Amino acid sequence: MITIDSLGSADFKREHGVRFAYVAGAMVSGIASVPLVVNMGRAGFLGYFGTGALGLDVIEKAILEIKAALGDGQAWGMNLLSNAAKPQAELETVDLFLRHGVRRVEASVYMQFSPALVKYRAKGLRRDPGGRIRCENLVLAKLSRPEVATLFLSPAPEKIVAALAAEGEISAEEADLVSAMPLADDICVEADSGGHTDMGVLSALLPSVRRLRDELAERHDHPKLVRVGGAGGIGTPEAAATAFVLGADFILTGSINQCMVEAGTSDAAKDLLQQINVQDTDYCPSGSLFELGAKTQVVKKGVFFPARANKLYDLWRTHNSLDEIDAKTLSQIQERYFKRSIEDVWAETRAYYLRTAAEEVEKAEANPKHKMALIFRWYFVHSMRLAINGSPEQKVDYQIHCGPALGAFNQWVKGTELENWRNRHVADVALKLLTATADLLNERLAALSAPEATAARAIGT
Repeated sequence: MITIDSLGSADFKREHGVRFAYVAGAMVSGIASVPLVVNMGRAGFLGYFGTGALGLDVIEKAILEIKAALGDGQAWGMNLLSNAAKPQAELETVDLFLRHGVRRVEASVYMQFSPALVKYRAKGLRRDPGGRIRCENLVLAKLSRPEVATLFLSPAPEKIVAALAAEGEISAEEADLVSAMPLADDICVEADSGGHTDMGVLSALLPSVRRLRDELAERHDHPKLVRVGGAGGIGTPEAAATAFVLGADFILTGSINQCMVEAGTSDAAKDLLQQINVQDTDYCPSGSLFELGAKTQVVKKGVFFPARANKLYDLWRTHNSLDEIDAKTLSQIQERYFKRSIEDVWAETRAYYLRTAAEEVEKAEANPKHKMALIFRWYFVHSMRLAINGSPEQKVDYQIHCGPALGAFNQWVKGTELENWRNRHVADVALKLLTATADLLNERLAALSAPEATAARAIGT
């Protein structure tokens, strides 16, 4: 008999101190909010606060609030984003986490290891009296590519470890131990999802990464097996059941949590999200990785943002400067997209980069195409703020990261009290989803093992 307590890895639940193998993943700008993380922790789940695009002061405030609201035995964590452009900022975030005793991070958007991530992993490593390595800081890596999984399933690079030890950032013992184990405790294989996406398929990705995990564990003789979970498209019992049948040690949800009472976004955005179906999302360029052409999945129903974002990217790709764009198109961008002049947008953008990365201003003033990219990227930041703040004037420009999982969830709860997002509390929904998943699996197993099914398989019908 499958129960909600038997779903997923017992080791995952033991090490994280949770009752359920279910995680609420981080969402940018605190959309995965303090109330969301606290609500999950109090109910025996694990949630990660969304630190993306937030300053250290805001992140520190969130840490203090979560610690004050949850007891010692209740699980929670913080998002740690790769920041190859500003490694010092990433290191400052890690130092903040270590200073306040943040014991779990969700590592996101990593394509290679950074000194900051290795330092977080290494700090507090020790051997117990039985000789086993004990980790003080747990890393859950969210990824969608096998080559990135290989990084997290391997020990930290010797060069980075040696440099950290030489600089006194980690002790000799910590350096020795971090070189003897994988960098992650958990890997979350993320299929096509809201926000940044490689458009992967869970049924292909998850088994591949599990086999890779087993191969590398044997090669490196790891002291413990890295757990592999599944995410992307999980919003119904059928989707969750699929992940567990594929071998997921835990599941992670994202898009559905954005349309909950505790989510740190506006009521106006949640009203839009409550209405979407599975076909109401689209792909567009990522604002943070604009020049690379990376894709983000967003809501398209009721908004113009995806079309406008794609238009801006096409203009940047086919022109070397704003001066090359025809006057009619420039006027449309200023009047309809930006609701202000190009000059005003550049003044705001320039002031921001002078405070945070002055070299970007120098590069833009020497390279008109780069200046155009920075101006167009302003629209992506602005459109996300519009949605989070619920601005009524520019509702059509809301940028809301979301995958089809929420549309499927909306259909699943249609006609129930959960149809209205004001009745959706993140931990209650998680419990309902797990309960329905266990029931579904029991139902399917019973049907597959029924005498008539057995007889039908025997005669090939």
